[in-house]
Amino acid sequence: MLDQKKLIVSHAPFWHNGTRVTNRSYHTMLAALPALIAGIYFYGIPVFGVVCLAVATAMIWELAINYVTKRPVTIGDGNAAVIGLIFAMLMPATMPWWAVITGTFIAVVVGKQIFGGIGSNPFNPVALAIAILMLSWKDLFNFDGMLLNYDFGFAAVYPLGLVKAFGPQSVKTLHIGDLLMGRQIGGLGATFGLGLILGGCYLMLRGFIRPEISITFLAGVYLTALVFNLADPARFAEPGIHLLSGYTLIGAFFLAPEDGSSPVNVIPMLIYGAVGGVMTVLIRNIGANVDGVILAILLINLISPLLDKIRPQALGKVV
Repeated sequence: MLDQKKLIVSHAPFWHNGTRVTNRSYHTMLAALPALIAGIYFYGIPVFGVVCLAVATAMIWELAINYVTKRPVTIGDGNAAVIGLIFAMLMPATMPWWAVITGTFIAVVVGKQIFGGIGSNPFNPVALAIAILMLSWKDLFNFDGMLLNYDFGFAAVYPLGLVKAFGPQSVKTLHIGDLLMGRQIGGLGATFGLGLILGGCYLMLRGFIRPEISITFLAGVYLTALVFNLADPARFAEPGIHLLSGYTLIGAFFLAPEDGSSPVNVIPMLIYGAVGGVMTVLIRNIGANVDGVILAILLINLISPLLDKIRPQALGKVV
């Protein structure tokens, strides 16, 4: 009788380095902690309510869709918790509970699970949810109005809102150090620039995000803002304002490099990040949207599959 060997055939990848989705999720949440702790310091107890509700409901929505679609339960990988956390960091501390629940539903069910789950989403789930909420209830993201009753102990301003309404002269008294240390208003986890930079550097050094995307995104913002400022300083703000206010830093490190909606090859990554940065400033300076980062990220998510068609030339020659 022949001694037959059984061969196991499986889909790619055929080699695994041991890294799991869970590791990436936990390290992403760890990287977000400095900015989140600063948000707790500036905004107080309401931050706990928004963050806890966002993380909890994101996990509940994922568990519910797993049961409805009869898929394996995936809340253990931490990805839903990351979605809820990043989503919360983009919102004002006074965001009403119903908006938090609606946003996490859009992010997890519409932005992620409806396309097949983690890695299959064409758009960043958090960016998609924030964009829909902005278009539906734009007053919820009017940070000057939502945070009107807070006493911060410093001159609390939303720099991009001031620039849009009164021009760059209105933010001349703002110092880069103030913006880095979070002395501005905005999303509860998006104002502490130094914390976001440290978190982004941590993720890049650990290999969880690719530096090509984040660096070119920030370079695109800086260079485009510089061109506008040099062309008309009385109308357009300096590059530092664009880099360190709004959603720029959290977009560069926590939204744009998301695996499922970003390219995988180096040249596409460089183009992807640069286009995102350029579009952010174009929307801010020319468009009607005050921030522009969310719409810019959705745009580059849209062109990501096309960019990934740019590939290195194969070795060898055609016979």
